[in-house]
Amino acid sequence: MFGRPTALFAPEQTLPGHEAPAWELPAQHRVLGTALDATPGDGTTPDGLEVAYFGLGCFWGAEEIYWQKPGVYTTSVGYQGGTSPNPTYEEVCSGRTNHTEAVRIVFDPAVVSYADLVKQFFEVHDPTQGMRQGNDVGTQYRSAIYFTSPEQELTARELTEVYGEELARRGFDPITTEVREAPIYYYAEPYHQQYLAVNVNGYRCHSSTGIPFPG
Repeated sequence: MFGRPTALFAPEQTLPGHEAPAWELPAQHRVLGTALDATPGDGTTPDGLEVAYFGLGCFWGAEEIYWQKPGVYTTSVGYQGGTSPNPTYEEVCSGRTNHTEAVRIVFDPAVVSYADLVKQFFEVHDPTQGMRQGNDVGTQYRSAIYFTSPEQELTARELTEVYGEELARRGFDPITTEVREAPIYYYAEPYHQQYLAVNVNGYRCHSSTGIPFPG
């Protein structure tokens, strides 16, 4: 665990990846019963929904937190922010793809705002730890907000600054969260999807600062 890389590799040093995933994505969310790959504008997903992406450590527990949030239509877990196309879990764990474990959230902004999702993101993990969360060490555990619109970017950057100031006031290190436009998201293997709905006593890592979002 502690031997995993804690720095990103140069793109030419990463694994080549794959032309296509080696598995078929389940059609439905195990808990919500909605389409796992629901995408606003695809003709079947309800109108008015938005997509958010977050990386906050082990994606099993991160997804569980968000599928319980009122206003969330569907969730999934995957790999994001790297260079190797269609990576496997083992490849991501090697650190040689530069991906972080991410959760994809499709939500109804009329019920839950993007700002509320970001605030919860900061409260349920430690955004100051760099390439780790607690005992989970490696680039796949880095903190990330990947925005999908200019409005999301503005909100994400503003709230990152607000929470960073609050943490600094309480003696914490600076926030290391990566905030950038959403890169390609690759769905993780089927057994990772809603993992804790099947393995109810499975692993959860939430290395929270314990500091609520101010205001």
